[in-house]
Amino acid sequence: MLTETLKALSDPVRRQILEMLKKGSRNAGQIASCFQISDAAISRHLSVLKNADLIRSWREGKFIYYELNTSVLDEVLLWTRNLKGDENEQPEQSVLPAVKTSSRH
Repeated sequence: MLTETLKALSDPVRRQILEMLKKGSRNAGQIASCFQISDAAISRHLSVLKNADLIRSWREGKFIYYELNTSVLDEVLLWTRNLKGDENEQPEQSVLPAVKTSSRH
């Protein structure tokens, strides 16, 4: 899931859509009206965000509404914190097996 999330976040249009949805749910038409790209392109961006579980959708009549799902960001934050490391933590044991060295000189 982390790969899909990072891929989805890599596009500036998708990040703008997430910023919009941070302020509240919107239907697809409201989202599309804020961009000068085709409805098909917006639909593709929404599909990528939905597949990455960054947004949720539901239908009301003829409209599809979208809202932000921030729970998936916890995995991204955990990964980046582990990658960065914490100065106060002891280094963890390596998960790689020890490399045998030759005793020849």
